Amino acid sequence: MTERTDRTVLLRGGNVYSPADPFATAMLVEGAHIAWVGSDGAAEAYAATADEVVDLNGALVTPAFVDAHAHATSAGLALTGLDLTGCPSLADALDRIAGAARTADGVLIGHGWDETGWPEGRPPTLAELDTAAGGAAAYLSRTDVHSALATTALRTLADGLAAQPGFDPDGPLSQDAHHAVRRAALAHLTAAQRRAAQQATLARAAELGIGALHECAGPAISSEEDLTELLALAAEGTGPEVFGYWGELGAVDTALRLGAVGAGGDLFADGALGSHTACLHAPYEDAGHTGAAYLTAAQIADHVAACTEAGLQAGFHAIGDAAVDAVVEGVRAAADRVGLPAVRALRHRVEHAEALDEESIAAFAELGLTASVQPAFDAAWGGPDGMYVQRLGAKRAAALNPYAALLRAGVPLAFGSDAPVTPLDPWGTVRAAAFHRTPEHRISVRAAFTAHTRGGWRALGRDADGVLVPGAVASYAVWAVEELVVQAPDSRVAGWSTDPRSGTPGLPDLTPGNPLPACLRTVVRGRTVHLA
Repeated sequence: MTERTDRTVLLRGGNVYSPADPFATAMLVEGAHIAWVGSDGAAEAYAATADEVVDLNGALVTPAFVDAHAHATSAGLALTGLDLTGCPSLADALDRIAGAARTADGVLIGHGWDETGWPEGRPPTLAELDTAAGGAAAYLSRTDVHSALATTALRTLADGLAAQPGFDPDGPLSQDAHHAVRRAALAHLTAAQRRAAQQATLARAAELGIGALHECAGPAISSEEDLTELLALAAEGTGPEVFGYWGELGAVDTALRLGAVGAGGDLFADGALGSHTACLHAPYEDAGHTGAAYLTAAQIADHVAACTEAGLQAGFHAIGDAAVDAVVEGVRAAADRVGLPAVRALRHRVEHAEALDEESIAAFAELGLTASVQPAFDAAWGGPDGMYVQRLGAKRAAALNPYAALLRAGVPLAFGSDAPVTPLDPWGTVRAAAFHRTPEHRISVRAAFTAHTRGGWRALGRDADGVLVPGAVASYAVWAVEELVVQAPDSRVAGWSTDPRSGTPGLPDLTPGNPLPACLRTVVRGRTVHLA
């Protein structure tokens, strides 16, 4: 939908989540910026001259969400293609693959299988996969996107596959072998298919009140063409904003040429726990090894120093404790080389950062690192019977994703989905952080909401955005809610308050079992990109 960029819009009769006025019920937007927040009574002065008056009927207005880690094309392919998420068994997964293969045009692409919950306890063999796919070329990423099933027909399209680390002649491919078959599959997408997938992701994000995405691109996960086309699509202004990261070691010039805001994102220091490729100090409980290390501390130091000298943010994917420690060691070495203030000023990022201890958390605070994390990981794989316990045992699993400790140490958090690893689901993400499966890691709903709104902007170095105050960018969402509550200061203690004397803006009650808010409208820089 096309709108004038100089329109004046008055919203009234609701609840405006604003630190400028915790009791605000109205908001005035002029063009791309917020001009005023206040009461309905005071809003009458603006009603006659506004181009549009929106009667909220009690709805909640908040800053739009920011998804700080996403993969738009892959997420869109999962939305529009073969979705294996939630398959109850190997047999069911093979049935879905067979059904999709019958109508597939070109390479069959799917996502989301997870053998850890299947009664068979294993992924399909290559023969089973080839039979289900009917001989077609198929790429089917595991739920963590760090390994994949690839049919024989697709394997033949990847040169030198058998010599790549992570190659398995009969099972899922990981590490470099996985990257090779993913490149082969994505290379067969047409421009129209890629654009349709990206449009699907941006449309879905807008429907969920997401006003901005951080796209984590790179040569191992997408392509230069993919990133430039996504940024061009976002620049059309019909959906959320997109900020690109290019995850290639030493590629400062490439990141700048592509219009990326950072040389990082999914610059892999290791892999993922589910695929046994996250790099650990001690072996996996269910495998006789410690995972895969893709970068040394020296390589990390060189990259961070080069980025810092260029004034460009760096970032690394690091999940296992050994990978996190390598990143910390490398960033500290870069700080010794170019100066700690210069390193801290750029707020270099660590994506996922799941296995942290007190020492690494303190190092994040010291070095000014931003933790770009995904609470839905804990919701999906945490708990006493989850994949984390299968891979690491109960003690190590219970230490993962320590959000409360990060906040206590002053480490900034930015929340994302890593879509398609977990779906775009901002309120679900806030709930997952507030009701972490390990109680001592829980944070308040307010803190989680901040991490998923203002935290994404702060991760970009834009501290003034992500908040509804006069002068701020008008990127906001309108929500149908039943009741607004204020969580108790200690989220580990049950307690909610509706007392207006608290002077604190209320948020929806996200207690598990309660319905999540429904998005009525999403506005990005004054432009409506979703209207229910």
